[in-house]
Amino acid sequence: MTSFASSNTTLAPSVAPSTSSSTAPSSTDPTAFTFPALYNYPPFFTLQPILPTRHSQLLSWSLLIQAYTRHHALFSLSLIDALATPLFHNRPLNRRLSLRDARAVIDYMCSKDGDSRAEWVTAPSTSSNVLKKSNPSGGGGGADEEGGGRFWVFWRKPDEWANLIEGWVDSTGQKGVVLTLYELAEGDATRGQEFHGMEAELLSRCLGVSVKRGRAQVFGAEGGEGVKFF
Repeated sequence: MTSFASSNTTLAPSVAPSTSSSTAPSSTDPTAFTFPALYNYPPFFTLQPILPTRHSQLLSWSLLIQAYTRHHALFSLSLIDALATPLFHNRPLNRRLSLRDARAVIDYMCSKDGDSRAEWVTAPSTSSNVLKKSNPSGGGGGADEEGGGRFWVFWRKPDEWANLIEGWVDSTGQKGVVLTLYELAEGDATRGQEFHGMEAELLSRCLGVSVKRGRAQVFGAEGGEGVKFF
């Protein structure tokens, strides 16, 4: 059996430039995500029982999920909904990752072995009702709401995001300026920055890192918070 480890280098590290092979532009669609070679290897979609192979496979899945979400500027996913997307479902190959195996991949990403590259926001339910609501051809949002299964994907960890935001503030001469969280995440000034479009909950968490470092102060009521960097 082909080793999953032998193909790991085709998957970009979470903070690598977007010119890597896994995110290289397609010749026909410059915005398309280019999947790695492993994506067209049928056994990739079934977690293997042999531990070294399984660990290599889990790492490959983690790197793929990080690269895919980075390419599409996604900060969190609903596991139920994501199962119907090309990330977990290779339609031309007629292979998909099962809900159970997908949960195992995310659990790995949440662990120290997985470098804490994910975190459950709402843990998935194991109830049969939730499993029945997982529709391969459609949304499945109802199942996610009932049974959980939403998770952060840390293609940059919160401390790495804090570094990036602090660097942008410094480079644009905005130290001491009061910025709203909306301006940081949605303002025209941050367009083109990787943190543009970041969900408010994650942004608050990343700013909390800067606060702990003594480099920022967050104030104001929920929904109207402001931040000032020092």
